[in-house]
Amino acid sequence: MTTYFVLKWLHIVASVLLVGTGFGSAFFLYFANRSGNLSAQAVVCRLVVRVDWWFVCPTAVIQPLSGIAMAMITGWSLTTPWLAASLALYILAGICWLPAIWLQLQMAKMAIDAHHRGNALPTQYWRYAWIWQRLGYPAFLAMLLVYYLMISKPSF
Repeated sequence: MTTYFVLKWLHIVASVLLVGTGFGSAFFLYFANRSGNLSAQAVVCRLVVRVDWWFVCPTAVIQPLSGIAMAMITGWSLTTPWLAASLALYILAGICWLPAIWLQLQMAKMAIDAHHRGNALPTQYWRYAWIWQRLGYPAFLAMLLVYYLMISKPSF
């Protein structure tokens, strides 16, 4: 088993965990927010934060490191168009994801606090949820394009 093979396996597994858990978290929080069930919102918000720390953060680091290592092994320059575009899109997704993490933390605190106190969610929660959702669209689209570029490696 070569170093490249191990890196490729790690890269693929990390990409599945990164995009899959990100999409899954967004799916469940989106629908928990529409349920009107404060208990569900508090639980899902708390779990979305955990998923980000346990799966998304580590794989978000593994992805570029393994990809750059594979490029170095194969002799691809980081300025190769498909690779440079992948990196740019990955950075775009990260720019969207970083504030989303902060928003998720705030939303979880608000939802858990409202649930424990028996209060309705504050208006700020819904404002944050709206921004969080809007940040998810370009991040997810960027990652889908990265998948396309990783698989097809088009020559521009």
